[in-house]
Amino acid sequence: MNAINSISEFHRLLSLPEPRHPLVSVINLAESIFLEDEIWKGFVNRFYCVALKREAKGKIRYGQQHYDYDKGVLSFTAPNQVQQLDLQNMECGSGYLLIFHPDFLLQHALANNIHQYGFFDYAVNEALHLSAEEEEDLITILHNIDKECRHIDRYTQEIILTQIESLLKYSNRFYERQFLTRKNNNSALLSRFEQLIDEHFNSDVQVLPTVHYIAAQMNLSPNYLSDLLRVHTGQNTQQHIHEKLIAKAKEKLSTTSLSVSEIAYALGFEHAQSFSTLFKKKTNLSPLEFRQAFN
Repeated sequence: MNAINSISEFHRLLSLPEPRHPLVSVINLAESIFLEDEIWKGFVNRFYCVALKREAKGKIRYGQQHYDYDKGVLSFTAPNQVQQLDLQNMECGSGYLLIFHPDFLLQHALANNIHQYGFFDYAVNEALHLSAEEEEDLITILHNIDKECRHIDRYTQEIILTQIESLLKYSNRFYERQFLTRKNNNSALLSRFEQLIDEHFNSDVQVLPTVHYIAAQMNLSPNYLSDLLRVHTGQNTQQHIHEKLIAKAKEKLSTTSLSVSEIAYALGFEHAQSFSTLFKKKTNLSPLEFRQAFN
């Protein structure tokens, strides 16, 4: 797989001059011309990218999904994610790319905290659609970062990373707004999620459902599904799965004579002890204590 290793190399592929800072750059898409290069057919970036695109037209493949975009959207990609661009059917439109190398975060709290921003692992069709006011707020931050790249001194890293952190926090806020305002679509997703979980635990399949499996059934990325559920219900996907699992376990403990081991295996646990540990953690009772208390 081809890799774009540096900010400088990415600038060259977009027909841009050398970046002012070797580890961070704000790119104006209106000034960019993508070079005809085989690399776009399949590549990974070694850096983070935040893309604010307006009036762009084209297709991008990210992971296993294609995404058609023709409006102003904000999308995020983490280092080493497989991407493809279809240059034949792409118009850059206007907008900005903020790109920064992981090395730029070293010795800063964001190096550890950036993994808390789940949208870097969203699929491209889960992009953030901004209001005009939200877009203006983010463009102001991008302009501030670009301005700071012009003079590099001992304050530069801290000032730019503070700006990047603000952009990421705003993005969290705007995603929560999007989760809440798309009520009809999200209500259908929540109903589908409940249906999938119920169907799994009511079937004879003796395998624990995973977050990745449920998300794949819903054509969503795991992080997007968990963040959507957390906003609407206060619990992420794993917590919901555990809640349903414990409810099913309680049903079996109270209405059947199956042993704890048999119940554990029926629910998909390879080891009965793992089931007992989770049940105790969630209920403050062991499975046997629950059965005795219920009876």
